[in-house]
Amino acid sequence: MAYLDLSRRDFNVLEKIRDPEFDPMLMVQVDPSLPKDPYISDPGEYQKVAQEERTIILSIQNLEFQNAKQQSNPSAHTDTVNEYRECVSRLDKLVQDHPRYASARNNRAQALRRLYGDAILVGDAPRLAQALLQNVDDVERREAAETVLDDLDTAISLLTPKAAYSRLSPQVARTLSNAHTQRAAIYLLTSKLVDSKSVRVGRGRAEAAWSKLDFEEHASRDFAMGGRYGNEIAKGLAVSTNPTAKLCGQMVREAMKKEYGPGFAA
Repeated sequence: MAYLDLSRRDFNVLEKIRDPEFDPMLMVQVDPSLPKDPYISDPGEYQKVAQEERTIILSIQNLEFQNAKQQSNPSAHTDTVNEYRECVSRLDKLVQDHPRYASARNNRAQALRRLYGDAILVGDAPRLAQALLQNVDDVERREAAETVLDDLDTAISLLTPKAAYSRLSPQVARTLSNAHTQRAAIYLLTSKLVDSKSVRVGRGRAEAAWSKLDFEEHASRDFAMGGRYGNEIAKGLAVSTNPTAKLCGQMVREAMKKEYGPGFAA
């Protein structure tokens, strides 16, 4: 097995190949001593808001558990959908009361994805097992799609650091990672359907004019950002969904095998 002595610059170059959006000047540093949310600095208030959110998420987790046990019962499925809608309504209230609390927006987007599926941007999309709702009219689907995208956009905008070498609390890093990864998943599935189906979102949204390649590129970028904030699976998907990065990575691996020998692959 070959052992390599790579400089920090070497590592940065290799990371750039894996993640086209990588910038060593914008590396994230997680600092547990920071406030858990940048807009709720009072610990008591944060604890109250976070507990309310946790109660809703626990309700959703219980619904998933019950749904898994009662897959063959149509009436139980209807109850699950209705209770899911109730949980979304509770998240609506939490977002309304605390519009800058990004975690609630991230969780509302996730709950809506569970209800409507990741093909939410595509009109007449095929039915997906992921979605609890299989027959939804176009108006309802479009409204849900815009809520999901607006929530993820807002969560990312609220929490994205503006300065180089920024420090983030673990909670902020996790929410950013989840929001980017969720948006990437929606964009990726849309890219697979957009050739044969139409994208139906409000004209005010940029996605309405995107091509298949646009969705692929934005999915790769969001996966890369999700990876940068801590999701290793998203980091890997960033490369697999970016043809340029994939090709460059293959070329560099072959070059380094020639330089250091077959042991480099190990």
